Amino acid sequence: MRFASLGSGSRGNALVVESGGTRVLVDCGFGPRQLAVRLARLGLAAADLDAVLITHEHSDHASGLAACAARYRLPVFLTHGTLSGLTLRDGLTLRVIDSHAPFAVGDLEVRPYPMPHDGREPAQFVVADGRHRFGMLTDAGCVTPHMVAMLSGCDALLLECNHDADMLAGGRYPVHLKRRIAGRLGHLDNTAAAGLLARLDRRRLQHVVAAHLSQENNTPDLARAALAGVLACQPEWIAVAEQEAGLGWREIR
Repeated sequence: MRFASLGSGSRGNALVVESGGTRVLVDCGFGPRQLAVRLARLGLAAADLDAVLITHEHSDHASGLAACAARYRLPVFLTHGTLSGLTLRDGLTLRVIDSHAPFAVGDLEVRPYPMPHDGREPAQFVVADGRHRFGMLTDAGCVTPHMVAMLSGCDALLLECNHDADMLAGGRYPVHLKRRIAGRLGHLDNTAAAGLLARLDRRRLQHVVAAHLSQENNTPDLARAALAGVLACQPEWIAVAEQEAGLGWREIR
């Protein structure tokens, strides 16, 4: 199994997970042209994808969905609530999922789970291939016991480190936006992400990726330091999924 980020942040998110002959795109925050450019950096084309999984309807995760799914004839997996928050074209192949029920896409088993965020019915995913488990979490305002249970025992993790609490509090965002970001339906800060990581069964971990970093209210060094403190590793071991560069392929062995 391997995974890569096409870009992560407030201006667009997309992730590819692959095992065997199956490749899925998780979120589609880029239009067809930008998606093609970013896939090409990984040696892929849109024709290589088998499906799109959507976490929630916010534009940085779904703005390119309608155009990309139609152009490349990709089936879309999403919750009923997320579907209700999107305007999609007729003719798309839609698969409405239960955020507590696993489903299969080719060689991959996808295990969705709900997270606290201000979408209509947001869900994140753990993707497994029978040997390995890759867990992802972004856009969560707080940590729940169910999130801990779902992400424990993974071989690789992509975790939101959206902001540094002090940078957000002292930054230039308006008060209402600061409250939204820091609220229970907002985004995890570095300390909260580290706290989640500390609660997980980490014995199988091969990769940890910090994701969805705010360019205004965080830095890669702060995010790395927070997660590395839990793992007692060098900060450089923690990867960062960047907004423009994304993150190259990471193999799970």
